[in-house]
Amino acid sequence: MVDVGDKPVTARECVAPGAVHKAAETIAALAEGRTPKGDVLAVARIAAMQAAKRTADWIPLAHPLPLDAIDVELRIERASARVEIEARVRAQARTGVEMEALVAVTAAALTIYDMCKAIDRGMRIDAVRLVRKSGGKSGVWERAGENG
Repeated sequence: MVDVGDKPVTARECVAPGAVHKAAETIAALAEGRTPKGDVLAVARIAAMQAAKRTADWIPLAHPLPLDAIDVELRIERASARVEIEARVRAQARTGVEMEALVAVTAAALTIYDMCKAIDRGMRIDAVRLVRKSGGKSGVWERAGENG
């Protein structure tokens, strides 16, 4: 791991989105609560938060961080047959929370896949990316054309 012991503690925040594309029938079942494993979005939200807190267990060289907040939004987009996911992670730390936000989105997407695979094995997870980070020596970074 990188030695961050001499870095100052600063407020850190990162935002990462992603999406799970599904068949229109699967989106309808999800929106109407007709999925075999229960409330998909609620379970995915909890999975995202749990994974963010355990990022150092997923990513070998990530620092374990005490997180101040994890906000996860999941939106069903019927017109585009997808579930949009966004994670926002905040901490007072010596290193950023990029990995925590990305892990949260990924865990939510995988949970959605797991809970819907009995009715749709053709789902596609994509667009997991960092769109904004703030804090630390490098300050604010935003992906061009995207708001975080």
